[in-house]
Amino acid sequence: QVQLVESGGGLVQPGESLTLSCVASGSILSINVMGWYRQAPGKERDRVATITRSGSTAYADSVKGRATITRDDAKNTVYLQMNRLKPEDTAVYYCNARLTYNTGGRYYTGDFWGQGTQVTVSS
Repeated sequence: QVQLVESGGGLVQPGESLTLSCVASGSILSINVMGWYRQAPGKERDRVATITRSGSTAYADSVKGRATITRDDAKNTVYLQMNRLKPEDTAVYYCNARLTYNTGGRYYTGDFWGQGTQVTVSS
């Protein structure tokens, strides 16, 4: 079974930086798009950044210039570096991957989510 596991969240002060990591595991053939989303209390889950297999990236306006998404396909891992963090960046951050995987000898393509990691920006 495919699993995505995030790490790197925590409590940071405004202006600081942190890097989130997400590792995908299982019978994965290939990963197309990987991305980070976040959900603040009482709000919908929003896209933060995505990266395609070819390396094309896209960012939410709220993080442009402060966030960098990268991936390491050899490790099935996606990273999100966030700089100059603000209190409004506080949220649960979720990793997402659209990938092709094998189960029962057949290949399927689907979207998978991690369990989320809390990021709190506060002084």
